[in-house]
Amino acid sequence: MDSYEGTATLEWWANRSTCLGRLRVQVAVRSAGDTWTSEATLESPLDAEDRESFNFLMQLDPHFTLRFDDASTMLVKVVEAGVEGRLILTAAETDTAEPPRTRQAPHQ
Repeated sequence: MDSYEGTATLEWWANRSTCLGRLRVQVAVRSAGDTWTSEATLESPLDAEDRESFNFLMQLDPHFTLRFDDASTMLVKVVEAGVEGRLILTAAETDTAEPPRTRQAPHQ
């Protein structure tokens, strides 16, 4: 089993050039074969304005770009774990039958 624990940033991109939200997180990723699990904890609590922005983005689309400190990225679905500041991350499912989305991560 492989694992990673460290810091990363959750980013919510409206399009390739406009990021509407960034959150620093402590992330723990564990993988076994083709499956993996991940938990993230916000590095600092959200104030009222940041909480409102985060809730708004989550309602629009709970998919964020997870950017690791080495600049590698992956698209993840974010779900709040019920405990303030804890998040569950899962790999975003891509549906090849659907047309490409307008929300995409920026160029690497």
